[in-house]
Order: sequence, then C-alpha cells, then structure tokens
Amino acid sequence: MLHPHARALLDLIAERGVPPTHTLTPAEARAVYRDRRGFTQPAPPPVASVSELAAEGPHGAIPLRLYRPLGTMADQVLPALVYYHGGGWVIGDLDTHDTLCRELANHSGCAVVSVDYRLAPEHRFPAAVDDSIAAARWVHEHASGLHIDPDRIAVGGDSAGGNLAAVVALAARDAGDLPLAYQLLIYPATDQHRSAPSHTTNGEGYLLTRDTMAYFTGHYIPEPALYADWRASPLLHPDLSRLPPALVLTAGYDPLRDEGLAYAQKLSEAGNQATHLSFERQIHGFILMGKVLDEANTAVRLCAAALRDALQG
Repeated sequence: MLHPHARALLDLIAERGVPPTHTLTPAEARAVYRDRRGFTQPAPPPVASVSELAAEGPHGAIPLRLYRPLGTMADQVLPALVYYHGGGWVIGDLDTHDTLCRELANHSGCAVVSVDYRLAPEHRFPAAVDDSIAAARWVHEHASGLHIDPDRIAVGGDSAGGNLAAVVALAARDAGDLPLAYQLLIYPATDQHRSAPSHTTNGEGYLLTRDTMAYFTGHYIPEPALYADWRASPLLHPDLSRLPPALVLTAGYDPLRDEGLAYAQKLSEAGNQATHLSFERQIHGFILMGKVLDEANTAVRLCAAALRDALQG
C-alpha cells in the first residue's frame, strides 16, 4: 500500500512530464535535483550557527558545512554526525541536503558536518570514498577546535551517502585510528550488482528506477569487475564484525529496499547492534520531502532520536 502522499507526488511528476534522471546529462540532473528542493522540502529551520569549512584529502580540499543546533553555545563540546548526501554519487551537494542536516542537528542536539565529496563522472570510484574517509578523519583530528567530542562521532547518509557512511565505518575499523560511535544508514546502496528482488519489483514507477540506478552506477563505476570491491559494495565485505551500532532505514517501494535489509541483517549476524526500520509505504528519497510527505518528518525525528540516544547518553 503506497502512501497516498507518495502516490500524489508520483502522479504529479508524471502529469508535469518531469524527465527521468537517466535521460539527462549529469549537469542537467544536478540542476533539476537542486531546483526540486523548493517543491518537496520544508523551509530550512534556523540553527545556532553554520560554518563553511574545508578538509584536506588525497584529491585536494573537501568542502564541509558545520551545523550547530539551536540552544547550544559556540564553545559547547557536542557529539557530531558526519553526513554524506545522497544522489547516486553523481548529483547532490551541500545545498540539496541543507534542510535535512539542520533538522537532524536541531532534533538530535548534535553538531552535523555535511561533506561535499567529489562526484562522478568527473571523479570516478573510489574518489568519493577517499574524500569521505578523509573528511571523517579530519573532523576527528580537528575535534577540539570544532568543539566536537572526538569519542562521540557518528557517520551517516542517505542512498549513495548511506553507502559511503557504511564504507567509512568499515575503513575506520580496519585502520584502527578513527573511533566511530554510530552509523545512520538511510536507504543505503550496499551492493552495486543491483540483483536483489526489490530492484525488479520496485524498479519502475516509484521515482528511482532500474534505469536511473544503472545510470548512476555507470557514471560512478564503469567497470563491473569493481562491483565486488567492498568500498563499492559494503554488503560484500568478508568481515562485518566489530562495527559501530547502526540504524538502517529503508522504504517499501524502493529498489534499494532489500539490500538495506540485507545489510542490517548481516550487521546483526556479525554481532553488531543494528536496528532495521522500514517505512513500508514510502519511496526512495522520501526523507528529504517533508513538505509533501508527512512520514518524512516522522523519519527525520526517528533518525535524530536514534542519534541522540546513541551519542548523548
């Protein structure tokens, strides 16, 4: 049962003849994704402060945006979420996820550091991974100056960003020099082979399609042999043990539904604390659409509550 709000949104997109993402150039797709904010996203709520920063990474400077929640002092030491935006590793930026990061900061009481990692096809795999790991490490190393608690840092993201957050958690565990306290994985892409049943059952008619997924993956990882690399497909890592507690959120009408559930299951089977939460009536990308989908606002608050409980306790 698709939520009536989601059905109405899909019908409106069809009526207006909005072109599917996979029919656009990356530049066009980025512009459309950015411009859609005004229709689907709530107004950005005020926060205590917003700072534009940059981390050094192996490919150059990585833009960051630091949000501190309402009601906090400038020198107050806070837990933090390092957040990676969605968009198939091809579209999305700090502005497309500005409202969500503000909401997560205010509702959780945590600082949020949004990461503007490099996008494909200009920067193919593993550039986004390299940037994402470097950004998290930079936040940890500069925690004191940022008034962030280095022992209470989480990683999170939606879709492609959820993929990157999961990969950062694995890389941090393996390196042993970046302690992470939590993972917030919102409908994450976890297997680039895209062979789970939901890619067929939900592959057409629910905004994110199989064709669009192939478009994103083709730009990001043009060599299928690399799909098995755990930095592309964290579900395929041979050892998913000793990872931070996780919340994995999925949507019932999302092509990525099954691989998100599979990742939560494998995390639990490997001995980690992992909670799976499914919004059965929703579509991919819904958490950004609180202006037109009321369950998006519920999802944001649930994610923020999980962060608050994990990091503020």
